[in-house]
Amino acid sequence: MGRILAIDYGDQRIGLALSDPLKIIASPYKTIINDNDDYSVNSIQEIIIKEDIEFVIIGLPLSMSGEDTEQTKKVKTFSDKLSSKNVKIIFIDERWSSKAAKRSIIDQGIKTGHNKSLIDKTAAALFLQQYLDQKE
Repeated sequence: MGRILAIDYGDQRIGLALSDPLKIIASPYKTIINDNDDYSVNSIQEIIIKEDIEFVIIGLPLSMSGEDTEQTKKVKTFSDKLSSKNVKIIFIDERWSSKAAKRSIIDQGIKTGHNKSLIDKTAAALFLQQYLDQKE
């Protein structure tokens, strides 16, 4: 039984989160610096193999009205490159994930100014946990 990898794609950083093997709990995993999509896809492919990933969830940054944005197009281009590696991908609405992640981190008493990577991987964990909770 494989795990689920969640991806919060950004122009500068890509936040990653993993489910536990039973697919009950999501945890922030790591952040990859997004120098270019090819490097990022290869890094994620290594994680998929290392962590026995069954499928990937990618946060889709839609507008408040539910429409695609410029960032949505970038995410879809990235996901096309990743899916060419024979990876099953599911999209999930992540409109509020970064704001919720920042709030969660602040509530824990952690300053967010220099913790952008923590916000990114926490955002991925939040929408992965949302997905896991809906599957129950």
